[in-house]
Amino acid sequence: MESSKFGKRRSSISSERRNPPQSFPETVPQTGPATGKYQYRDADFWTCGFFPGSLYCLLERSVKYPQRFLTDGTLDGKGSQHGESLRQELPGVCRAWSEPLHEMANRTDTHDMGFIIEPALRRDFELTGDERSLASIVRAAKSLASRYSETTRAIRSWDTFVNNRHQFTDKDKDFLVIIDSMCNLDILYYAGHHSRDQRLIDIATTHAHTVCKTHLRREDSSSGSKYGELSTCHVANMCPATGQVVRRFTAQGYSDTSTWARGQSWAVLGFAQTYMWTKDVVFLHTACGLAEHFMSRMESSPPCVEASGKVGRYVPLWDFDAPVDEKHVVRDSAAGVIAANGMLVISGALASLGHFVDAQRFLESSLAIVEDTLALCYATDGLELVVEQREDGSARVVARSLEQEAEPFDALLRCATANYNRDWTDKYYNHGLVYGDYYLLEYGNRLLQLGYM
Repeated sequence: MESSKFGKRRSSISSERRNPPQSFPETVPQTGPATGKYQYRDADFWTCGFFPGSLYCLLERSVKYPQRFLTDGTLDGKGSQHGESLRQELPGVCRAWSEPLHEMANRTDTHDMGFIIEPALRRDFELTGDERSLASIVRAAKSLASRYSETTRAIRSWDTFVNNRHQFTDKDKDFLVIIDSMCNLDILYYAGHHSRDQRLIDIATTHAHTVCKTHLRREDSSSGSKYGELSTCHVANMCPATGQVVRRFTAQGYSDTSTWARGQSWAVLGFAQTYMWTKDVVFLHTACGLAEHFMSRMESSPPCVEASGKVGRYVPLWDFDAPVDEKHVVRDSAAGVIAANGMLVISGALASLGHFVDAQRFLESSLAIVEDTLALCYATDGLELVVEQREDGSARVVARSLEQEAEPFDALLRCATANYNRDWTDKYYNHGLVYGDYYLLEYGNRLLQLGYM
C-alpha cells in the first residue's frame, strides 16, 4: 500500500467547512445523485471520530515514517515536495477537525467513547504531547465507566433501541450490550494506566469476560485449528436486576443466529486488543477462535464472491449467512479491514509467545484480506497533488483529478455496508465508509511499525 494514494485522497479535504466542524463525513454513495461525495452526519454521531482519526493517521505516518509518506522512496521530485507541504499543513487540519471531540468526552449517553475519542486524540497526545488531549481521553473513559453495572458486570451499550421489529425503551427492564463494545474497551485501559485508575482497567476486563459468556458461540471447526472456531451474536439483552441474558438478537445482521461480518470483526479486534493490555491468554485464544471463523467463512463462501481476475474471495460478505444474489454480491469491505487489524495484532501476540507458525499464518491471513480488498474495492480515480499559493504567501496542498472525465470518489474503499438489516426502513450498502478508510490507514501504519513496509 502506498501512502501517496492515501495522502492524495485525504489532501482534498480542507478546512473550508465550518470551524469547528458541525458535521463529519460518514458514507460515500456509489450510485445516485450524490455518487462519490461524502455524506455528513451530525457531530454527535458515533462515527464522528474516524475522519479526524484518518487525518491523524496521515500525520503519524508523515512524522514517524517519512520514507513512506507521499514519496516513491527518492529524496527529490514532486513526491518529496508535496509530502513536506502536506506534513506542514496537516497539524492545523487535524486539530480543526478534532476540536469538537474534546467536548464530547463528557458524554454519558453513549458507549462509543473509544470510537469517538481515541482515533484522533490519542494520536494527538502521542505525537505532540498535548496534555489537553490526554485529559479528554481520561474524561471520556470515566464517562464510559459510568455506564457500567455491577449487577450485569458489563457496560450498557445502548440506552434504547427501536426499529421496525424491536422496541427497547425502558432501561429498568433492558440492558443492551453489543459486540462492538469490545473495541471501546481500549480507551479504558489507556486512560486507566495513564491516570493510575485501576477501576477503569478492572471495568474493561470484567466487561470482556462477560461478553465471552453472553455473546460468543462455539462453531464446528473445519480447519482443525487448536483454537477452534467462535462466532458472535450482535446484541445481548440482559436483565438489569439479575444480569441474566434475556435474549440474543441482531440489529444489523441478517438474522438473530447469523454471523454478521462486521460484528465478527469487532470481536476479533476487540479481544486481540484486550489481550495486549491484560496478557490473559483467554482473550488471545478467544481472538484466535473468532479470527479462524472469519477466515473459514470467507474461504467457504460461494464462487460468485470472486470477481473477474479471481479477486474478492477475502472481501467478506456483509453477513456470512445471508442469501447471496450472484449478480449483486453485497459485501462489507470495512469488516474485512477491521478483522485484518485484529489478525495483525494476534500475529504479533503469538510471535511474542514463540508461536511463530501460528503467528505467520495469521499474518498471511491479514495480508490476504487487505490485498484482496485493495484489488477489488480501492477507489482508483486518478488524483495528483498540487501546491497552491494563497494570497498571503502561504501554501496549501489540494488534490485534482488527473483526467477531466474521471469521477472522484471521496472514500478510499468502496463496497462497504453500514446496515442491510431487513428491519430498517433505510438500508445502506455499496458505499464508502469512513471507518473502513480509517482502519485501512491504521493497518498501513501498523505494518510500518512492525517493519513490514
